[in-house]
Amino acid sequence: MDQEWIKGTVSLIHRFDGDLMHDELMKIYNNLCEHFGPRHWWPADTPFEMIMGAILTQNVSWRSAAEAIESLKQEGILSIEGILSTDPVSLAALVRSARYHNQKAKKLQSFCGVIAGEFRGDLDEFLSQEMGTLRERLLDIYGIGPETADCIILYAAEQPIFVVDAYTRRIFSRLGYFPEKISYEEMQHFFMSNLPRDVALFNEYHAQIDALGHHTCLKSKPRCGECPVVCQCAVQTELNTQG
Repeated sequence: MDQEWIKGTVSLIHRFDGDLMHDELMKIYNNLCEHFGPRHWWPADTPFEMIMGAILTQNVSWRSAAEAIESLKQEGILSIEGILSTDPVSLAALVRSARYHNQKAKKLQSFCGVIAGEFRGDLDEFLSQEMGTLRERLLDIYGIGPETADCIILYAAEQPIFVVDAYTRRIFSRLGYFPEKISYEEMQHFFMSNLPRDVALFNEYHAQIDALGHHTCLKSKPRCGECPVVCQCAVQTELNTQG
């Protein structure tokens, strides 16, 4: 299958009532869990490490971000004080594997500067803010957009917000739930309106979606024969009908 197949993506959101939509989403979730198993995401030892990883993994693979985190650990500076006390050039060199290393060094120091300056270095106090307040403050920090902010809220603060990304858009447009052009906020609202607001569920659902997008529902040549939710896929149904 090629790019022409992608253009055939169904662009109408399924119109189910609330209970049925919940059931459909949970069916997808359960099928993914059965296929991929628990994802144990986010892979970090502390909330601070998770946050640094969320910034470093922007626009790169997790493997590249993990290499950068390991470099910070080996240098002994994976802490608020350590990040702030390292000169920007040296910090950028340490996170080079994560690409855009100069920008990302600045982002790491910007985040740490907020915690040190406004919260006396108390990350727990920062993360314990009411979810809306926390999200607003995160979005005001240099280099933190909606997806990164929501990852921090869900995985570090352990507050119930649904994280969506490019995989979410690709998969759920192919399944027939989203039009191809839909905003981040609209996608997030869809999930949060139709699923119980549960941290563990949101955590694992996002991880399962990313597993499907990374391994199976590829951008240009999706492996439909290996897909655990192919029976629920609107595009595949349309192709079968045409065939």
